[in-house]
Order: sequence, then structure tokens, then C-alpha cells
Amino acid sequence: LAQSPDTARGFTVCFLTGRVMCVVSLIFPFSLLLDLLPPGVCSLLNPAAIYANNEISLGDVEIYGFDYDYTLAQYSNLLHSMIFNTARDILIEQFKYPEGLGKYDYIPGFAIRGLHYDVQKVSCTKFSLLGLVFHCVLVLVEMLSVIELYGGTQHIPLYQMSDFYGKGPSLKQFMDIFSLPEMTLLSSVIDYFITHGIEFDQVHLYKDISDAIRDVHVKGVMYKWIEKDMEQYILHGDEIYAVLNRLVNHKKKLFLITNSPFSFVDKGMKHMVGKNWRDLFDMVIVQADKPNFFTDRRKPFRKLDDNGSLQWDKINQLEKGKIYKEGNLFDFLRLTGWRGSKVLYFGDHLYSDLADLMLRHGWRTGAIVPELETEIRIINTEQYMHSLTWQQALTGLLERMQMYQDAESKQVLLEWMKERQEIRSLTKNLFNPQFGSIFRTFHNPTYFSRRLVRFSDIYMASISCLLNYDVNFTFYPRRTPLQHEAPLWMDQLCTGCMKTPFLEEMVHIR
Repeated sequence: LAQSPDTARGFTVCFLTGRVMCVVSLIFPFSLLLDLLPPGVCSLLNPAAIYANNEISLGDVEIYGFDYDYTLAQYSNLLHSMIFNTARDILIEQFKYPEGLGKYDYIPGFAIRGLHYDVQKVSCTKFSLLGLVFHCVLVLVEMLSVIELYGGTQHIPLYQMSDFYGKGPSLKQFMDIFSLPEMTLLSSVIDYFITHGIEFDQVHLYKDISDAIRDVHVKGVMYKWIEKDMEQYILHGDEIYAVLNRLVNHKKKLFLITNSPFSFVDKGMKHMVGKNWRDLFDMVIVQADKPNFFTDRRKPFRKLDDNGSLQWDKINQLEKGKIYKEGNLFDFLRLTGWRGSKVLYFGDHLYSDLADLMLRHGWRTGAIVPELETEIRIINTEQYMHSLTWQQALTGLLERMQMYQDAESKQVLLEWMKERQEIRSLTKNLFNPQFGSIFRTFHNPTYFSRRLVRFSDIYMASISCLLNYDVNFTFYPRRTPLQHEAPLWMDQLCTGCMKTPFLEEMVHIR
């Protein structure tokens, strides 16, 4: 590739002159790359904005529902370290794993949400196997090895993803924010076993770690940490009060459905909203056992008194200011009459919180994606925009010039492909060195991103984003181009002036 001291990039363009094929080196000044970026393009995206997958008018929404953990209550990263350390110690003390595991600490930013973990083959990857795969913290599996592992394909058939312990697929997808320490612990244990030459059964290892993580939640250890130091663990408390109070002032009804216990929720809400937080809600349901709450009709509602103790009377109505435990959505709909698109429910888990509500019950849904704020700030950097623009330019050149197969042209194409791959890796690494963005695997949306589009009408970094919009605001999704619609992508802007070879011959094809 042609380079000069005054340029940051250079490329070679192949073109046809009569019957003679020429290879001419053109200098592509870095200043031209900057000119391709419109002014202000690096600050276009607002991290506090709400993004729409479907058109939705808040003016039509009469009832707002909320999950608690990572929806109303956002937690600091310190919580993940505590979960990791406690589960690691459970493995050592109760499951008799090697004491050497105690040297492993939580690695912030190692894993991302949406990864698939193959219980049988011990790998952690974004669907569908594009890019590199980490199967432990220190061992990187090359792409060719992974493709060979899955029978020579990047695509996994559905039959390989069926039943595991009767609860889910053999390819486990980690969709919960709480799963970040679990993925890191899985990687750490596997790394220790491989490093020390210890044989292990992948299925047993996965089950043990899953049980250790579950114990941290089920036995209430995590709740005690948070209750002991609300200031250190809970974020954005004042903003949550502002959101809820604003909705109530505009005559909206509010309800809470969470899997967390009442005492924990009560202390957290008092910290964020105040001692009279229950006055803002028309319904409060704790220990709901989602997603079963949305699909199973069997569990009846139980009432709790102000101290959180169970009452024994049959529930024939859901009263404002009262606390209810368990229950099911079918009784909830029957007793409240809150159906259809007048209800908007917010949650952080695409499956447990949102999928059934949208697909089976017709509610509007809002996904809370805390990672969105960080990713948008990265997208807004000049480094990202320049890398993306150059990558698109190279892609366009490769597509248009690949028919030239003489020796010199092939060498140029190989150089372009090499540079394109380097830029793709650089762009991915801006988000996460191991797995990239939670929304995109190179040019493809991730499986997480596809589920986000399918199960949420709107998505945002936190509930506080609602403060930036009027209560009657209408969200309109942008028209995203399909591949056959020839959008004005940057690679076409960069290379659109080039004549397509054999265009005259192609005109006669019908």
C-alpha cells in the first residue's frame, strides 16, 4: 500500500483502461477521511436517550410497571466482585475445589452479557461463533479450531441446543447482569484446571458453579451486603424518585413485580425514594418467581403485613398500599383489568422480564440496558468513527475490485483484506478486548441485540432517561436499511464515484 510521510493511510485502486489492466497507487490523505465525517458526527448519540424498536406513544400508556433489581435499583460494580469472591469461596469450602482458586479475583470488564456458554464443549462465545472464543481467562481458542469443533460450520443447529437438566439448552445464554461474575468464575476455574493439568467433567463443573452462584442469591448473602451499605452499592436513587413522582403527578398508575424479598426491596426503596415509597405504587408484588409468574397459573397471591409476615386470607382483590407475594399474571390481569398496550413494563432481563409480556399478553415493554451508556460514549469517539469509516471504505473497495485476478491485483486485495481485518479487530476491542460489543459481532447484530429488538418496544441505559421526555412523547423507530435497499453507507460514499467494471455488459442481462 502506498504511504507517504504526510498521510496516515494509503490504498491502491485497480481500474480498466481499454484491454490493459493497470494498477495505480493513489495516496488517500487522512484529511480526506476526516472530511468524510460530517461535523459533529462524533457526538450524535446521546447516552441518556431512549431508543425505539417500535412506535409507542407514552400518552397512550396509563399504567407503568417495574422490575426492581437493575431496573429501579442500579448497582455498582463492587457487587460483582463480592458475588465472585463469595461463590469462589463456596466452591473451595463446600464443594472441595482446589484452594489455589483463592488466588483468582474478579476481572471487571472481562465478560459481557449475551454470551453463550457451551456446557459440553466448554466455550464462551457470542452467537454465531464469529470472532475469537475464550474458553478460559488465559487460553484463547482460534477461530479455525472453533469451527472444527462444531463440525466445520459457524452456525449451530437447534437440535444441539435442546434440554439440559430439564431447564434449558445445552448452549446456555447469559442474559442477566448478575451473570457477569458467574461467567468470570467459570473462566477462572477452567483456567486453573487446564493450567494445572487437572481433568474435569464439563457438565459437573458448570452445575457446581451455577449452584454456588445461586446460593449467593437464594441464601440472601447478597441482600445483606447491599442493605448494610446502600450508599456504596445503589446508584441513581434521587433520579428514581423523580421518575416515579413525575408519573404519579400525571395520574399514571404504578406497580412493581420483582423476585426479590420484601424486606430487601423495602430498605432499598426507602433509601432511594423515601419512607413513604409505597404510596406511589398501586400494586407491589415480591418474590414473584419470574418468569414462572408470567406463564404458570398455579400459584395464588399471598398478602404480607407491614412487617413482611404472611397473612392467610384468600386474595379476592389487589389493594393499593398492600404487599403481595408470589401469585401469577393471569390472576393479576383478572383482578386489575390492566391489559394490552396501555401497560408499559420495564425490566433488565429480556427473557424473564419482557418476552412473555410482549408475545403472550400484548403489554408494551421497555428494556433497561446499563451497558448502553458506555457503548454510546465509545461510538461517539473520533477513534471509533474514523475506524468505522475506513473499514467501510475498504469493504467497498474489496467488493468492487475483487474481479481483477492478476498477480499484482491479488496482492493489493490481500493487503486490503489484511488491513480490513485489523481495523475490525481494533473497532471490536474498543468495547471489550475479549468479546467486543454486546450489540454487534463485526457487521452482524449479536443474538442479544436481536432478542432486544424482538422483546422490547423501547430500550435505554436507565429508568432516569424517562426524565428527558414529556409524558406524552411518541417514540418513532428509525427506518433501518435492508441489504437490498442500497443505503448510502459510508463505503458507497467513499467508492461510489468508481465505475463498476463490466457495467455495460450487465445492462443487457434481463
